[in-house]
Amino acid sequence: MKLTLANTLLLFVFLVSSGGSFAQDNFPPTAKRYFGQTPPNLVPKLFAPGIVATSEHRETEVLFLPDMSELSFTRSGGEHTEPKWIVMQFKNNTWSEKHIPPAQINQYKEKFSPSVSQINSLPQFKNVPIVGFTFAPSGTIYFYVLDFKDGSGHLSYSRFINGKYETPQKITQIDRGNYIAHPFIASDESYLMWDAEVNGKTKPDIFISFKQKDGSWGAPRDFGDAINTNAYEQRPKVTPDGKYLFFWRGDKKLKKDGSSYWIGNPHWVDAKIIETLKPKE
Repeated sequence: MKLTLANTLLLFVFLVSSGGSFAQDNFPPTAKRYFGQTPPNLVPKLFAPGIVATSEHRETEVLFLPDMSELSFTRSGGEHTEPKWIVMQFKNNTWSEKHIPPAQINQYKEKFSPSVSQINSLPQFKNVPIVGFTFAPSGTIYFYVLDFKDGSGHLSYSRFINGKYETPQKITQIDRGNYIAHPFIASDESYLMWDAEVNGKTKPDIFISFKQKDGSWGAPRDFGDAINTNAYEQRPKVTPDGKYLFFWRGDKKLKKDGSSYWIGNPHWVDAKIIETLKPKE
C-alpha cells in the first residue's frame, strides 16, 4: 500500500493510541530524561540553561518525540545568521546533538510535528484554512483557524469515528479573545490548553479548559501570575511522560534605530500545576 500523507498521519495516531514502541518503559531513565536537570516545582524556570536555553540566543519551544528519545528546538541570534534547527538524541546513556543531513531536515521535522498538509490532504479538511493542530490518542484532531490581520479565529475539533474523520465542530465554549492558537489536548482529553490575547491585552497568555461531565468544555481558566507575565507566553505542552508542562516565554524588544528583535526561551514547570486549576467538584 502506498503510504500517503493521510496514511502517515493515521499511522502516527495509531502508534500513539496503541502504546506501541512509545510505552514509558522505553523512555530514557528518569534521572537523565531531562539532561540531569533539577526538576522545577510549581514555579516555572528556564529549561536546561546553557544546554537548550541560552542568554545570547533565542530558542523556540522544545518538542519531544513520543518515546522521548529525541527532542528538537530552533536557535537564533548570536553567531547564527540563520535559524539553526537542533535535534538532541539520547543514545548510549547520554544526550548529544544529532546530525540531520540538510536534504532530510524538512522530512525529519515531520517526526516531531506533522505538517498541516497532512491534515488538509484528508477530504474533511481540504478547504479548511488550518494553521496548526494537535491530536489525542483517540485520533481526535484539535486545530485552530486564525486570521493574522485582525486576530480573529477559533478552535475546532474532529473525531475519528469508524475509520474516518467527522465534520469539524467549533469549540464555542472557549471562543474568547484574539489570536487563539497552539492547542494542546490531554492524552485522555480531560483538558485542553491554548494561548490567546484576552481582556484587551496585546500579548498572549496561556489558558486551560477542563471537560465537563456532559462532554462540554468548562470556562477558560488563566494560569495566573506563575506562568502568565507581561511577556509572551505561548505553546503549552505536557511532556509524553506527563511530568512537566513546557511553554515558551519571550518578548519583542526595540533597538535604538527603531527596529525590533525577539528574545525568548523554553520554560518548564511541574505538571501538577494543572491540578491546582481544576474546579472543585
